[in-house]
Formats: sequence, structure tokens, C-alpha cells
Amino acid sequence: MRIISGTHKGRNIQAPARLPVRPTTDRAKEALFNYLQHRFDFEELAVLDLFAGTGNISYEFASRGCPAILAVDQHTGCCRFIRETAELLRLSSIKVTQADVFNWLPKAAGDFDLIFADPPYLLDRLKELPGIVRSQKLLKSTGLFVLEHPAQLQFETEPGFLEARNYGQSVFSIFTGTETSA
Repeated sequence: MRIISGTHKGRNIQAPARLPVRPTTDRAKEALFNYLQHRFDFEELAVLDLFAGTGNISYEFASRGCPAILAVDQHTGCCRFIRETAELLRLSSIKVTQADVFNWLPKAAGDFDLIFADPPYLLDRLKELPGIVRSQKLLKSTGLFVLEHPAQLQFETEPGFLEARNYGQSVFSIFTGTETSA
């Protein structure tokens, strides 16, 4: 994986092969960040990265100047890799929490501008995520929740659904921080 833009633009990061991850592809990540850069000033964002895996998305936000990024993942190796990589790259804005996302969210507190979730595609509870994120009120009313998921899932009837963007096998469903679409 590589960092597409910002202070670490072009930097390749090699994650250990033993990590149980499916990183967002560079093509999909680039398209997502092109979309987000027209909606947000990255240097003012508070970001929550759920199912952070290798930290791919967190590094991209940090490289673009995001001052506050919380990466949550349950896998010890993933959390260690994110911490080590953030330290190596001097990305002090990235904080890591090791936890099962579904156990962590009900206890979570925060006021995030952007929440990104890239759960395992075969996760039984994947379809529940928009409702859980909405019910926890972690997202600012002007914020966005971006859920990466397989193309066969549909979220158009969920409250706050804004749009879906398809990138091959991956889809980003985007939700607003309010009940009605923006």
C-alpha cells in the first residue's frame, strides 16, 4: 500500500503478511479522498477509523494534516503495526485503541467529523453498522460516515444515506450525520 498525498506522498508501506486484513485498494482510496477533499478541510478533521487493519486510511488522513485520528481494531498485530508505523513516520495525530468495534462503540464518546469503517466483508453484523454509528451520536451533524462493503450489500433505505460509490468489488456507502440526506 502507498500513501497517495500529503507529507508522505508516494511512501510505500509493507504490512506483515500474517495480518488478517484486506486493505482498501489504492484506486478506491484515491477516489474516496478525491471526494472527501471537496467536502472537508483535512487540517481541521477529527477522524474515527473503525476496523483499521493496517492503518492504511489513518496514514492517509495523517499525511494530509488531520490533527486527530483514532484507529480502532481488535487484532493485536494490527494495532502494533499501526502504532509502529505511525511512530516511524512521525504521525503523532494517530492514536490506536485495541478493541472489538461492536463492544467498543456502545461505550465510545467523541464528536467526529468523519467516521470510516472497513469491516471484514464476511462479518455477520456488517449491515448493523450504520444504525449503531447513528445511535451512538459520535458523528457531528455536518460529518460523514463512510462504510466500505461488498457490492452485493445495499444501504439506500438507511436513515442518513447520502450516496454509494462503486469501485470494482468495493462500494463506499456514505451517510450524513443527520437523519435526512444532505
